[in-house]
Amino acid sequence: MWKWLHPYAKSETVYQLCGKFLPWFSIMALLCLVIGTVWGLAFAPSDYQQGNSFRIIYIHVPSAIMSMGVYLSMAIAAFIGLVWQVRVSDMAALAMAPIGAVFTFIALITGAIWGKPMWGAWWVWDARLTSELILLFLYLGVIALYQAFDDPKMAAKAAGILAIVGVINLPIIHFSVEWWNTLHQGATITKFAKPSISSNMLWPLLISILGFAFFFAALTLIRLRNEIIQRERHRPWVIQLATQSQGEK
Repeated sequence: MWKWLHPYAKSETVYQLCGKFLPWFSIMALLCLVIGTVWGLAFAPSDYQQGNSFRIIYIHVPSAIMSMGVYLSMAIAAFIGLVWQVRVSDMAALAMAPIGAVFTFIALITGAIWGKPMWGAWWVWDARLTSELILLFLYLGVIALYQAFDDPKMAAKAAGILAIVGVINLPIIHFSVEWWNTLHQGATITKFAKPSISSNMLWPLLISILGFAFFFAALTLIRLRNEIIQRERHRPWVIQLATQSQGEK
């Protein structure tokens, strides 16, 4: 069933595909981030309880969602690399890890800023916050394992196993507000039948989430291209690419 994917598992092919998709993802990321952020921060109505302090939601919620989405994507890439020995999948997982760590850090920082006026404290050992902090440690562990071995195969195997095992933390983060009595507010946009947020606040939030997703895709393509060039720098096609680049200059 994976035979049709084989041509796309070649480093050169993936490098070329990344170059084709990168401009589109970059443009979509810029448009969605500008529209969602400006709409949310400047034009969305203030919350009847939280006032204008709620507007941090347009950064906090997308970064929190992407922190989990990136981890799941990284774990899937690591799984493919472990099971089917696809080197490009290992490179993709390595490319995603720092991006996910930054999204998680942003989610924690913006959550603390939001929590101060709401809870009266920058940090509480709430189930949602604690499990999100564990997610950051998982990202850092994966990154550290990739750098801990001289052999890229051993590094990818060790980091991939940790990434796959760490997936168990994702449902804990998502359902923590339902499983335990926490200070963190419950679901808002995931209740599709009746979201607990006004539509004129919801739409800029959804656009911001799309913007973060496109931004993640663009950054991953850039990092994956760089990783491919670094790993394959002795291959003829990379040498030819470097020669052509120097010739154009």
